Amino acid sequence: MIGRLSGTLLEKSPPQILVDVNGLGYDIEVPMSTFYNLPNLGEPVTLHTHLAVREDGHFLYGFATHDERSTFRLLLKISGIGARTALAVLSGMSVAEFASAVTLQEAGRLTRIPGIGKKTAERLLLELKDKLSKTLPAVSSTVALAPQGAQTDIAHALLALGYNEKEALAALKQLPAELGVSDGIRAALKLLSKA
Repeated sequence: MIGRLSGTLLEKSPPQILVDVNGLGYDIEVPMSTFYNLPNLGEPVTLHTHLAVREDGHFLYGFATHDERSTFRLLLKISGIGARTALAVLSGMSVAEFASAVTLQEAGRLTRIPGIGKKTAERLLLELKDKLSKTLPAVSSTVALAPQGAQTDIAHALLALGYNEKEALAALKQLPAELGVSDGIRAALKLLSKA
């Protein structure tokens, strides 16, 4: 299994890249999250990789971070999810955003990704609910998205109002835990309006 490649970036044609490793060129498919962070052509690049061997060929997928590759592999284990869909998920949101969507069980955030319908999103949430924190404990803890009770509702409200996950989390951290939903939303909006 090819787990990591270091070489010179020769071509970029989304979602594929070509990396030269000591004279051998590797065609690698990457999610857009990785693609946008690639160096210029001719510069060195290192990628975590996943090799898929199928009847119709060998396919190499590359990722900027270990967490991206772990998430990709986790997605592949779900029935009906192939490499294209897994790459679409990682292209549509960061690993932290995906972990957040799974933790908060937000199918709507997943359906915004091209190729992810309501049934697929619900299947992802159902199957990954308990697995994600075990596979990506670092992401789950840094995302700190286990707000309980009223805080979950406040987080949902802020996201529905158009604030991003980072803003919502920053506001939640500043709120007293005992605040109710409506008071919490008002307090969070005040905090966010000052930012």
